[in-house]
Amino acid sequence: MAEVATSRTFSATSDQLLVVVDPLARRADGESVRIAKDVIGAGAAGTKVCLPDGPEEFARALARRGSRRPVVVGDDRALVRAVELLHRQRELAACALSLVPVGGAVALARSLGVPTGAVAAARAVLEGAERRMDLLVDDSDGVVLGTLRIPPVGGVASVRAPGAGVGGPWLRTCRSLVRTLVPATRPAGTVSALEAGPTRLRVEVDGETLVDLGQPVEGVTVVPGTSGRARVEVRPASVGAEASPLSAEGGTVTVSGAHFRYRADAVVSGPVRTRTWVVREGAWGLTVPRR
Repeated sequence: MAEVATSRTFSATSDQLLVVVDPLARRADGESVRIAKDVIGAGAAGTKVCLPDGPEEFARALARRGSRRPVVVGDDRALVRAVELLHRQRELAACALSLVPVGGAVALARSLGVPTGAVAAARAVLEGAERRMDLLVDDSDGVVLGTLRIPPVGGVASVRAPGAGVGGPWLRTCRSLVRTLVPATRPAGTVSALEAGPTRLRVEVDGETLVDLGQPVEGVTVVPGTSGRARVEVRPASVGAEASPLSAEGGTVTVSGAHFRYRADAVVSGPVRTRTWVVREGAWGLTVPRR
């Protein structure tokens, strides 16, 4: 994850805060939410707390924050939602966001340097420093803060038969059996057995082809790197000896080919036939403990 030099520190006496509590966080761990509100409220006079009932109220609270510094109490998905909203309002560059991780999905927050304990995270809100980081923005205005993976990691277990890719009645029978085992309607973010496994994709980095449709791939990983460049790794499908990963760095990454799904941070999107991501250097700021 790219990191630009910390630009400013914060003071509880000079900042007016808006604490937006994600509704999922209240249901998942009400005690941690209470602790976070108590610590922040005791340390920053005039703190305003907002308890939205859903995504629309969450968005309105951020849009109407005025000069207050926003603090999100929620999991990784709440953080991504806040960054995406501020990006689409074209207010991300001037806004330092704070997070108190509450909920089951906090791996992204941890990787970004945010404490996962309610007390430590709340104290970082009051006494921490802003860290500017790179951001991946796609051609549908979606954002990626951490790691992008194709296909998504997790979901329904992969069922791959010996000789997959070879046609014939046996394979059609296998596919029919798999369809009976995998529900037609799956929870958001899951990957069916038929979507898993090698796929054919063209991956271009700054206009140069890293892998083309003729080479099946097991997966693609894209991570914001340093100084406006993303790190791209492609894992080719192998027969027998394991194939070495292909890697490159660049400011623009385009993936196209067969319909594919991808996981960006905590959210699974798709299927799409093509998607382009552009690195925005130092595009967003997050409050973390001072070193």
